[in-house]
Amino acid sequence: MSKLVLQRQHLNELLLHARETSPAECCGLIGGLEEGRTQSTQSIYRLTNVASNTEVAYEAAPEQLFAAQRQMRQRGETLLAIYHSHPRASEPTPSETDVRLAYYPSATYLIVGLAGDEPVVRAFEILEEDHRWKRVEYDVAG
Repeated sequence: MSKLVLQRQHLNELLLHARETSPAECCGLIGGLEEGRTQSTQSIYRLTNVASNTEVAYEAAPEQLFAAQRQMRQRGETLLAIYHSHPRASEPTPSETDVRLAYYPSATYLIVGLAGDEPVVRAFEILEEDHRWKRVEYDVAG
């Protein structure tokens, strides 16, 4: 798997989105460029969480999801990551639902935990077909 390089401004956007929507979970996509074994973020696509209970689950609004993917293609970007928040977690890890609904195996999944003194962003590779996940490292640039 390639190494994700998250621009600091994009990390700040994720944290802001998570804080603004708390206690509900936020969700969104991250588009960017893949060069060799490095994935560099270019754009954040905030999506509206339309899950039936937004405090414990996320489901992106379908029309926004399709529009974001269309915009990525127009910009020549690849879907690099999917993010969401766990507002009540200080050490975020994928839930059973996160694993079951991980439909993009090539994407990195970022989860923002807000329950500690400072927010924590963790990255995961989720293998839905194997019902497992593993933590992966990412870098912050800028």
